[in-house]
Amino acid sequence: MEMKKIVKQDVQKILTTYENTPVYLHVEITSGMYASHLDGNVFNAGTFLRNIQVEFIQATIRGGNRSKEYRVGLKLDNGGWVYVLGLTHYIEGENGEFIMHGFNTDGKLASALEISTKPFFK
Repeated sequence: MEMKKIVKQDVQKILTTYENTPVYLHVEITSGMYASHLDGNVFNAGTFLRNIQVEFIQATIRGGNRSKEYRVGLKLDNGGWVYVLGLTHYIEGENGEFIMHGFNTDGKLASALEISTKPFFK
């Protein structure tokens, strides 16, 4: 299956199906693992979280107006938040996972938010 460009209302419907359910998250943000090798002025930054179990009571997608990127916020049942920016594409996986990725202008992964009711493969 090929990833589709985000359509806000379609993604919102899918996100809502995971509300009030224990889920596992995969979150990844990167400025490019080796971006500073290509440009000495670039500061490498990133985040990688895998199989973090949470329960969220509200999911919201915003953005996509002037830019092509979207942001997703998950309000956790304990009052916390998970917020991922720069998302551009999505796919519903064969194992019940919902995968959202953000690709930069070079087509490289810049951000990821993945949600599943089962742990992700290690």
